[in-house]
Amino acid sequence: MAEEIKALLYGAEADSLLPHVKAFRQVRVVEKSPDVVICYGGDGTLLSAELKWPGVPKVPIRNSRRGHRCIPHPPSKVLDRLVNNKLTRTEFVKISCTVFNDGADKPKYTVSAMNECNVHMGHINLAVRFKIWLDDEPFANGIEILGDGFIVSTPFGSTAYFNQITRGVFHTGLGLAFKNTTELTSHVIVPDTVVVRAQITRGPAVLAYDSTEKYLDLRQGDRLELRKSEMPATVLTWAKLSNPANGF
Repeated sequence: MAEEIKALLYGAEADSLLPHVKAFRQVRVVEKSPDVVICYGGDGTLLSAELKWPGVPKVPIRNSRRGHRCIPHPPSKVLDRLVNNKLTRTEFVKISCTVFNDGADKPKYTVSAMNECNVHMGHINLAVRFKIWLDDEPFANGIEILGDGFIVSTPFGSTAYFNQITRGVFHTGLGLAFKNTTELTSHVIVPDTVVVRAQITRGPAVLAYDSTEKYLDLRQGDRLELRKSEMPATVLTWAKLSNPANGF
């Protein structure tokens, strides 16, 4: 870590960290171009910070009862480890999701997620229909799947919505899980070299990812390509993690 650390404080109660930060002269609080983002809150605060400052190292300090992926130690102790370079730099796989209009070669948009990408029916009373491919291999013999939608998760995100759907977690690869489908489909874990491809065969549907507040519209014929992102999420953890699904 540099002699001077430019830190951006993030979270609903992040200002309460200021007295702790001022005790460490190596740390300078900034509002842009930070070396690190110190997140003070819960798991959603960390995810939101990664959306705003992708790739910048995050120091997540728990200030919530729901902070499984945040460091559960007092801010002064976490900051002491930060300035003494005793936090562990940990990289987590992210998902890149690219959406194309039917027949188009140019992407409509691309987003990235630390937890998961979530495709859901656009109207509460209308199921979405879709097909899935793993690379170029049709999933489940190419059947059209009818239901509420599906998610593609990272190991980091497997303790969240993926776990609520499947009651399981995984440590490597990408996880594909289905939501309330009429077909007898099961979730599947694939190597993170695999591209999960999907096509909306009847919409409308929406795409959500991590803690973003905006949903992206998906229409009939839209194609999605979900793969391991080239840029990981970097988090400074209290100690080395034995696997990405562990709490901090």
